[in-house]
Amino acid sequence: MSHAPTSARRNVIVLVLCQAVMGAQMPALFTIAGLAGTTLASNICFATLPISLIVLGSMLAANPISMIMQKHGRRAGFLIGAAGGAAGGAVGALGLYLASFPIFLAGSFLTGLYMSAQGFYRFAAADSATPEYRPKAISYVMAGGLAAAVIGPQLVKATNDAFVVPFLGTYLAVIVLNVVGSTLFAFIRIPPPSTADDDPSLGRSRWELITTPRIAVAVICGLVSYALMNLVMTSTPLAVVGCGFTQNNAADVVMAHVLAMFAPAFFTGHLIAKFGVERIVGAGMVILTAAGLVALSGVTLEYFFVALVLLGLGWNFGFIGATAMLAAAHTPAERGRMQGLNDVIVFGGVTIASLASGGLMNCSGGDAVEGWTAVNYAMAPFLLLAFGALVWLTVKERRAALA
Repeated sequence: MSHAPTSARRNVIVLVLCQAVMGAQMPALFTIAGLAGTTLASNICFATLPISLIVLGSMLAANPISMIMQKHGRRAGFLIGAAGGAAGGAVGALGLYLASFPIFLAGSFLTGLYMSAQGFYRFAAADSATPEYRPKAISYVMAGGLAAAVIGPQLVKATNDAFVVPFLGTYLAVIVLNVVGSTLFAFIRIPPPSTADDDPSLGRSRWELITTPRIAVAVICGLVSYALMNLVMTSTPLAVVGCGFTQNNAADVVMAHVLAMFAPAFFTGHLIAKFGVERIVGAGMVILTAAGLVALSGVTLEYFFVALVLLGLGWNFGFIGATAMLAAAHTPAERGRMQGLNDVIVFGGVTIASLASGGLMNCSGGDAVEGWTAVNYAMAPFLLLAFGALVWLTVKERRAALA
């Protein structure tokens, strides 16, 4: 980071810490929310509904939080997200204590506020970065998830059975993560948006932005990367436990997956700078395809580990690449409307994926193996969509260059 402006380096360091501390709640909750849903839901087909409500809350909050950040600065939006995360932990804990599925779902929905705000860490890293440093800044912040990948599942192991009510301790720990982690926002130094950038008449409309070929492909690839990762990861704890392994085994598989999501971020930005963003996104889609093929090859613990590690690697290349592509394709005046629109679309797809995950896993076959098979077959059409979009963009831009 030696060639980056001082302000950009400072912001990246703070955002890495935010990603590590508060980001730990996401792998923790994604590990146990489906299992908790299994114990609370009257119909097992809705076991993953808590995860779907987290993502739905994130989708609905994305545009309002983006506009708040555009008007009042990044810190305001991040504090709102931390408050939502703490409230979600508290309401989720109450739902577990009362054995109330509706209250538990309400807590999940509130947690979506945090998930939405966390999604803007990557864009905040790019705000004060030079064009050359921007992909690396995004990658470094995403790499903060490495610590979260370890802290989250270990938090589950340490707190899962701390009380008579299963999972209650983990939800109480989530409150602490948000309260303590929110103090880090005081150290962010991102200039507030200029008055000119608040003018909605400047720049392209949302429709003009989303129909720009490069932006459209970035959104599609970001959507496919995140939705497929969520589709498979949501079902993973249910599949691992359903195939005869323990909850701790499931936590270990999720930890390996999240480590694989963020470990490559130390060099993803360098790879984008060297090979071009389109090739890195394409490599991500190839690795996601490999993850599905491995998952379909067996249901021993080794297959779960390899498939989920590949799933994490594919997400990293696909999603960070799509983010870098998008960040370079709009102006500061368009930032609020485009970034919010992007996350509404992406997390809308992720919401559908997480809803489908529970139905495919629990209600599409006679046992866990058949359900796991259905989940992984469902990846195919979306991977074809992403590959098609990348090929179309490459051909279109080459023709334009020749013309």
